[in-house]
Amino acid sequence: MKTYRRILRYVKPYWIPLSGSLLCILAFTLLSSASLISVVPFLNTLFNVSRPANPDPSPPAEVLQLPSTFTQKLASLKTSASQWLMAGDRRQSLLRLCGVILVLIFLKSLFDYLQAYSMAHVEQGIIKDLRNDLYRHLNELSLSYFNRTRTGQLISRITNDVTLVNGGVSAGFVTLIKNPLLILAYLGLAFYLSWRLTLIALVILPASMAVIGFIGSRLRRASTLSQEKMAEVTSVLQETISGVRVVKAFAMEEFEMRKFQRAAKDYFKSLLHITRASKLAGPLTEFLSAIVGVGILWFGGQQVLAGRGLSPGEFMLFLLAIFSLMQPVKELSSVNSRLQEAAAAGDRIFEIIDLAPEVVSWPGAKKIEAFNHDIRFENVSFSYENEEAVVLRNISVEVKRGEILALVGPSGAGKSTLVDLLPRFYDPQQGRILLDGVDLREIDVKSLRRLMGIVTQETILFHDTVRNNIAYGLQEISEEKLMQAAQAANAHRFITEFPRGYETVIGERGVKISGGQRQRLAIARALLKNPPILILDEATSALDSESEMLVQQAIERLMANRTSFVIAHRLSTILHAHQIIVLDKGRIVQRGSHDELLGQKGLYQKLYKMQFRV
Repeated sequence: MKTYRRILRYVKPYWIPLSGSLLCILAFTLLSSASLISVVPFLNTLFNVSRPANPDPSPPAEVLQLPSTFTQKLASLKTSASQWLMAGDRRQSLLRLCGVILVLIFLKSLFDYLQAYSMAHVEQGIIKDLRNDLYRHLNELSLSYFNRTRTGQLISRITNDVTLVNGGVSAGFVTLIKNPLLILAYLGLAFYLSWRLTLIALVILPASMAVIGFIGSRLRRASTLSQEKMAEVTSVLQETISGVRVVKAFAMEEFEMRKFQRAAKDYFKSLLHITRASKLAGPLTEFLSAIVGVGILWFGGQQVLAGRGLSPGEFMLFLLAIFSLMQPVKELSSVNSRLQEAAAAGDRIFEIIDLAPEVVSWPGAKKIEAFNHDIRFENVSFSYENEEAVVLRNISVEVKRGEILALVGPSGAGKSTLVDLLPRFYDPQQGRILLDGVDLREIDVKSLRRLMGIVTQETILFHDTVRNNIAYGLQEISEEKLMQAAQAANAHRFITEFPRGYETVIGERGVKISGGQRQRLAIARALLKNPPILILDEATSALDSESEMLVQQAIERLMANRTSFVIAHRLSTILHAHQIIVLDKGRIVQRGSHDELLGQKGLYQKLYKMQFRV
C-alpha cells in the first residue's frame, strides 16, 4: 500500500481533469442503468405485454421496499415516462423507444470517451512527473552509484518500469472507479427488482475476491522477478550496441547472440509465469458468474412461468442487470495483475528515488566564484565502495594558483582517482582537500565544479551539433570566443571542412568523427569554459604527433595563470610542469620537476627510459 500511496501523491496537480473524469464516470454509470431499464418498455411494446391489474396496490414481495416519499416520486416519474412512451399506437411507441435508446447509447458513449480522455491527461501527467523525478534524482546521485549499477538496468527502470506503472495507474483509476460504480448501479437495480434473487447472485463476489487475493499474492513476486529479467535483457543489448566495434573485431556476434538469447529466454519464462497467474482470474470469475446466472435463470424462470413475482419484462431486466455485472467483476479480477506489476515496478523506481546521494552540499555550504591561492591535499586516503583495496594512501600535496601539477605512474596507480576527488565526484574516507584553506565539503558542490574544466580520459560527446558540444554548459557565448577555443584546440580547421560546419551533428558519443577529432572538441569545450582550474586526464593521448604538438602549445598558452592537474602517459607533454608527483599503488613515491626526477634512480626515470628507449 505504501507504493500505491506514493504514486497517488502525483495525482494532486491533476485534480481538475480527475474531477471531470469522475463526473463523466458517474454520468456513464447512470446512463448504463437507464439503457438497461429502457429494455422493459421496449419488450412490453414489442410483444404487447401488459401487467395484469393487481387489486392489491402494494408491490410484490420480490420488490425491495423503499421509503414512501422516494417511492411516490419514483412512481410519479415512472408514470409520466410510461405515458409519454406509450402515447399513440404501438408503432409510434416503438419508434419513440428506439429514439430514446439511441440517445442513451450516444450519451453513454460520449461520456465514456470524455472520461477516457480526461483520465489519459491524469495518467500521462503522473507518468511524466514520475519519470522526470526519477531522471532528476539519477542526475543527483554520486558517481559511486553508477559504478556499481549496470547502465541497462537504469534504462530499464526509466523506460520499462515507468511504463508498467503507467499501465497500473491507467487500470487502477478507470477500473477501480468505474467498475465498482457499475457494480453498485446494477446491484441496486437488481435489488430493487428482486432482493431474493439478488442475494443468490451475490455468492459470486466473495468467491471472486478470494480468487483475486490468491492470485495477487503470487503476482507481486513474479512481477518483480520479471522486471529484473527485463533489465538484464536491456543491459545485454546496451553493452552489445556500445561495444559493437569490439564485438565485430573479435568476431563475437554468435557469442553475444547466445548471451542475449539466454537473457531473453529467462524473461520469456518469467512472463509465462505471470501470464499463467494473471489470465486465470478472468475465466475463473466468468465461470463462477455463469453458474450463478444459470441458477437465477432456473429459480426466477419458474416464478415467471407460474405467474408469481416479476413480470417477463422485469425478469428480463433483472437478468440483464445480473449478467451486466459479469464484465465489471471480471475486469476487477483481471486488473489485479496490472496493479501488482505496477506496484513491483514502483518499488524499483522508488528504490532509486529514495537513495541519498553520497556527495552533497553540506547545510550552509559556501558558494564561491573564484579561486585565489592554493589547493592542498592533506593525508588523503580513499577506497571505492565495497572494495577492500585502498586506491590512495596518505596523499599530501600543495598546488599554488597558476601552477601545473603533473601526475605520472603506471596504470592503476590512482592518478584518475586523485583528480576525481577535486570536483568531489567522491569524498575521501580520510584526510581532507582544501581550496583557499576551505574544506571542499564546506563548499557548494555546483559552485565548486563551475570553477573547473575537465577533459576526461574517455571523451564524452553528445548527439548534437559541434557548436552545442563545444558550448556545453554555457548559456550565452559569442561566435568569436567559440571559434577561438576551437582554434586553440586545433579543431577549427576540420570543423569548417564539414558540409554544415559548426552546425554538423556528430552522432551519439561523436561516432561520426575520428578519435583525435573527438579529443580536440573536448579540449575546446574545456578551454571555452575558461575555468581557473583545469583537469586534463590523458588530454592528448588520442592525438597524432602533429595535433599533439599544436594542442600542447595551445594548452600551455591557455594554462597561464591557471591551476592545472595533468595526467599523461606521454611524459613529453609534461616537461614544463611546475611539479610532478609519481604515484605507485596509491602512494606518492617521487615528487619534483622533470629534471630532478630524471636525475633520480626511481620509477619516473624507468618510465622515461621505456618511452624514449634510452
